[in-house]
Amino acid sequence: MNKLSKTISAALLAITLVSVVGCASSSKQSGTGEYVDDAVITTKVKAAVFNEPTLKSAEINVETFKGVVQMSGFVNSQADINKAVSLARSVDGVVSVKNDMRLK
Repeated sequence: MNKLSKTISAALLAITLVSVVGCASSSKQSGTGEYVDDAVITTKVKAAVFNEPTLKSAEINVETFKGVVQMSGFVNSQADINKAVSLARSVDGVVSVKNDMRLK
């Protein structure tokens, strides 16, 4: 009987440990705050690009994840790419900029 009691206790302990580990949060998940911050950064970068007269005709897409801004689309010149990247880097909260823009 004593051996059965120890076995049951060990099984319950194992189940409890597995349950606790399964409930632990992961650093790969982003919270609501990060999502809102990324949305604000995206909006600010888009506004900066839109308000730049030389980039009005550019077709630039902007996405942000954890402060990393990804810019893609088509522009007229390398100078336009440089200007767009510079504008994005100047926005508060931007960690880095990934440039996937191409020349028309």
